[in-house]
Amino acid sequence: MALRVHIDGGHTDPVYLRALREALRATVDLSVGDAPDDLAHVACLVSGWPDEGLLDAAAGLRSVVIPFAGPPARTLRVLQGRGLRIFNLHHNASAVAEMALALLLACAKCVVPMDSALRQGDWRPRYGEDPGASLAGRRALVLGYGAIGSRVGGLLRAFGVTVTGIRRTARDGCHGVDDLPNLLPAADVLVVALPGTAATEGLLGAPEIAALPRGSIVVNVGRARVIDEGALYESLRTGHLHSAGLDVWYRYPREEEDRASTMPSSQPFHELDNVVLSPHRAGHGAAVEEERGRQLASLLNLLASGGEPDTQVNLAEGY
Repeated sequence: MALRVHIDGGHTDPVYLRALREALRATVDLSVGDAPDDLAHVACLVSGWPDEGLLDAAAGLRSVVIPFAGPPARTLRVLQGRGLRIFNLHHNASAVAEMALALLLACAKCVVPMDSALRQGDWRPRYGEDPGASLAGRRALVLGYGAIGSRVGGLLRAFGVTVTGIRRTARDGCHGVDDLPNLLPAADVLVVALPGTAATEGLLGAPEIAALPRGSIVVNVGRARVIDEGALYESLRTGHLHSAGLDVWYRYPREEEDRASTMPSSQPFHELDNVVLSPHRAGHGAAVEEERGRQLASLLNLLASGGEPDTQVNLAEGY
């Protein structure tokens, strides 16, 4: 019997759906959009924000796939206590790792302020003291050495950087988060690739940032609130940190009409020339949507064959 799967109306990107359908086996019976008439027979729901009424009506539901990493808090809440297996996808891991490297290189080589000056015909930065930093021979600490972080580590090693990884618990050659205080003073580069959970929020406060060597670089492609907003700003303003590349933020537009006029923080990061700002776009793009479809198909094919995907979400820990 085919595995009955329904994708709710929130995930209907045509590139993603085409890649998904091309890779699905006949053992998966797929519906997309509005809830089907035979909802009670759906065994797997694909949804990032599942409706509670739909969950209640799907009597045969056994699994929910959140088609991205970093489950929203509301989603975790509505799925609690239902006895369902919850999975997610890390389809954008390579794209986010590439963005982390792009931000790091832009920071280290002061690309943005140099570009800004030359656009005004100002060549003086070329003839002054170069504020850039070299990566070869430096030490990087990757906080969150999972699907994204491990890829970042591989890219950094190609630049001659010594890489240390931190995971939730020590394993696979990585340190546990309890070792963080001992590792920060040796980190010339800190890359944050952590999810946003109760355990990670505020993990890097003023004392942790101060423990980093003066002149170090911070890159955040995880969640903004892992790093204390005010402490990060002050460390950049005073020059304790050389620079920071940030793809994740503390404020987001609430409505579509706010998208052209919402500052990303209560702090004026935009006034600092040692910050590279990116509007949380690392995991976007047509190629990423194709990979989402392929990875979802692989997961559903595995479920249909009785296999166990390795991306199960721990609801208690939020990831």
